[in-house]
Amino acid sequence: MADMVIEIADRDWETTIERGKLPALVMFHSPTCPYCRTIEPYFRELSNEYRDIVLFVRLDVSTSPWTAERYGVMATPTFKFFCQGRPVQEMVGMAYPALLKRMIEEALLHGKECVQHSTVIYYDISGYA
Repeated sequence: MADMVIEIADRDWETTIERGKLPALVMFHSPTCPYCRTIEPYFRELSNEYRDIVLFVRLDVSTSPWTAERYGVMATPTFKFFCQGRPVQEMVGMAYPALLKRMIEEALLHGKECVQHSTVIYYDISGYA
């Protein structure tokens, strides 16, 4: 069975994550990160388990620095769970697969409540001219 992980870049971020229909788990990674390579097979397995419920996305911070900077990603791997386009949970560094699964389950259970208390994203604001 093929995994359901998609690769995106800065140019795809708004459409895929912020305006996307499904909740999303994003793995911010870099090519030189050994922990990213270790956790990736488990991330891909989870994408099959939660297919059609959660969108699984990978974003390379070395080629998409704008998005990484916008969301305060300072280390890889960083996992961020987005509900209705807004970040509701985060895990930084090497994570056990069971912790990632628990993060997904908790975000699905409580994510919409968290979104109600988060800041709306204004798309016309940019630090880049």
